Order: sequence, then C-alpha cells, then structure tokens
Amino acid sequence: MSWNDGRTEGWAFTDIDHSLSTGLSLKGKAWGRPDDTVAAAAAANGLAKPAQDYFAEGGLGILAGDGRLSYAPEAILETYYSLSVAEPLTLSFDYQLVVDPAFDSARGPVSVFAARLDLEF
Repeated sequence: MSWNDGRTEGWAFTDIDHSLSTGLSLKGKAWGRPDDTVAAAAAANGLAKPAQDYFAEGGLGILAGDGRLSYAPEAILETYYSLSVAEPLTLSFDYQLVVDPAFDSARGPVSVFAARLDLEF
C-alpha cells in the first residue's frame, strides 16, 4: 500500500499517488509438481486530485499524460505459471489485464502476455 497527496511529482517508476495490491503464490506440491508455482495478484492505483487536475490540463508524467485525461483509477489483474522444465531451467507464462491504463477511462482494457525462460547456473 502506498499514498501520496499528489502535490509532489513522482519520479520513480510510474505516476501513482496511491496504490493497494495483494497476491497469492502457490507451490505445485498439491498437484505433483513441487518445483512449479502458480500465482495471482491484483492492484488498484489512483491519482490524488491535484495530479488528476494536472493531467486533465495536458500535463505530462513518466507514463501518464498525453492530452486531456478522462480520469479513472487503474486496475491490474495478473496471473502466472512457472514451470520447472528441468534443473536448472524454468519457463514462466504471464498474463496481465490492465483496466483504464494510465488512469484514462478512454483507454483499454489492455491484455499483456509474456513468457520468460530462466536458466540458473
């Protein structure tokens, strides 16, 4: 959980004034794959009123701001499955659904798919 009053420009990784997130990760022992992992997470992100006004007037930020903002809180749902292929190789598949990306109700929803191959030695 995070909170900012929106009076100071954020400059870390995105334009978020408040955020709430939760998630759950389960190892695969229950289905006979002890080295696998399945996970799900959700996040709700928002802007404080001063930041909403700034972006509505055409202000620019790290990722948000490209004109007149139709403000809506951003919601993200994510799930992934990490498959242990063979020691030391892991293959992961990820899906994210982003609703009102960059706090703009005129955008999205957006689906993001990803895969990752991890080799540890």
